[in-house]
Amino acid sequence: RNGLDSSNPGLVQLLGLCPLLAVSNSVDNALGLALATCSVLLVSNAIASLVGRWLLPEVRIAVFVLAIAGAVTSVQLAIAAWWPELHDALGIFLPLIVTNCLVLARAESFASRQPLSLALLDGAAMGAGFGLVLVSLGALRELLGHGLLLALLPPGAFILLGLMLALRNWRIQLRATTSPAAERALTD
Repeated sequence: RNGLDSSNPGLVQLLGLCPLLAVSNSVDNALGLALATCSVLLVSNAIASLVGRWLLPEVRIAVFVLAIAGAVTSVQLAIAAWWPELHDALGIFLPLIVTNCLVLARAESFASRQPLSLALLDGAAMGAGFGLVLVSLGALRELLGHGLLLALLPPGAFILLGLMLALRNWRIQLRATTSPAAERALTD
């Protein structure tokens, strides 16, 4: 639940903003990067969970970065082989998943200290949360881009993400200031 809402990597932690804003100009691109990132999160969290406890602190981050790089390379090669158009559209942002703070942060701060099942669940939830923001932003940009060119440009991505953040914060503030009965009335 945290990955989708209260700790959402794209809307709360604001991790991975560069690919989030650059690739989300269409739903297809956003979904492709979301699935690639989620796949890398699952593999890197699994590796971190299995070996994290046995690593010396001095080499821990380096091992995680190598594992992430291997996972990214595998995902990139698979996308290049099976979906060359998507590979071309995602361009440099596919290999840059290696530098996405979300992936390394989850491997180091959570997965390396948890059993495999929880590490995989965390990777799936954080990947889904990031993907949800990516695809939502991609859908908005693609929809608005037919009549408003700004939506397809990087400044439009910043504006729309800012509006998404404002909407999320407004929803949280509304929930905090209304009683449970009033909240039920608003949602009915």
